[in-house]
Amino acid sequence: MKNNIDYYKKNIWKYYLFEFFKSLHLIGGVMVPFFTLWGKINFAQIMILQSWFSFWIFALEIPTGAVADYFGRKTSLALGVLVNIIGAIIYASTPNFYIFMIGEFLWAMASALFSGADDAFVYDSLKKTKETKNSKKVFGRIESIHMLGILIGSPLGGLIAAYAGLNMPMLFMTVPLTIAFFIGLTLKEPETKQKVESKRYLHVLTEGVRIFYKSKILKILALDMAFIATIGYFMVWMFQPMLKNAGVGIAYYGIVHSAFVASQIIIMNNYNYLEKIFGSKKGLITYSAVIAGIMYIIGGLTNYIPVVLAAIIIGGGFALGRGPLFNSYFNKYIPSSKRATVLSSISMLRRFFIAAINPLFGLAVMWSLSYTLIILGVIAIVFAIFSRVEEGHLID
Repeated sequence: MKNNIDYYKKNIWKYYLFEFFKSLHLIGGVMVPFFTLWGKINFAQIMILQSWFSFWIFALEIPTGAVADYFGRKTSLALGVLVNIIGAIIYASTPNFYIFMIGEFLWAMASALFSGADDAFVYDSLKKTKETKNSKKVFGRIESIHMLGILIGSPLGGLIAAYAGLNMPMLFMTVPLTIAFFIGLTLKEPETKQKVESKRYLHVLTEGVRIFYKSKILKILALDMAFIATIGYFMVWMFQPMLKNAGVGIAYYGIVHSAFVASQIIIMNNYNYLEKIFGSKKGLITYSAVIAGIMYIIGGLTNYIPVVLAAIIIGGGFALGRGPLFNSYFNKYIPSSKRATVLSSISMLRRFFIAAINPLFGLAVMWSLSYTLIILGVIAIVFAIFSRVEEGHLID
């Protein structure tokens, strides 16, 4: 019995390593040059690929959940990495839009194989060692490790792209992913009496959406979060064209991406301090969106490098750094037994919104990157001013 407990304790630190190597996204800082310069596709086609990716993540949630049901969560995690490796190889093989569609399909399958199985594997391991009281700490550490992987991977990928070719960061990702795969094979499957992964999304589509639809406050909060987060998501795709227009070399793109991610981490860890600066919880919600909007507008008006960097790091950081704050508020309005399904339904709605608007965004950037930044900035400010979120909705 003691040996089993030791195995489950090892699961946690092994999963930390698994998450780190899985998160070394070498391509993150040079995605747009990879697609446009090496892949020879336009920005609108890039966004079509992202919508294609989002569609398949959703479509594959139930069948990949069945993998966790019948073969175990450990198998689902290891298989997810293996599919990721194949996707990276295919992606780096040939600069062709239809090859990229196959790559995105495989990456979506990998994401679906990870979804749910990762958190469930960790939590059930903690249950086996009777350490579920530490779950917040453990999940927080996993998120930090995920961010660390991006912080390290992006600048490294930028250097690889500059000196070895734009498709090389994608190909070199197979190295950390292979390490993650072998770590995954050493994990010990926590035995459970009942597995319900394959039923999870069917339940989300019914119970989660029903509860969400009936809660006026939850809808107001979710709309505010999703709207500004979507504007922040667009910065992930705009910052590289912005750097190109400002004359910044590809080797530095990854460093800027790391600073972009670091700004989100700083914001996520200083909500209480920021609430004091902005005067209230409502103030933080409003001014974070306003600051993001102002920085987008400024970024659209100039190619002066320091200003462009500020627009990316500050504007994008505030737009994307609000997520955990809203998740905290969401939980106050969701019954404990329905928490996972309602939160998943909110995530699904945001994913559908992004998938629907991606192609239009791609066409807008092709028309004018500067005007797109300015328009998004104005929309963010107007939305913040007329947001229906009230101080009373924001319960700690």
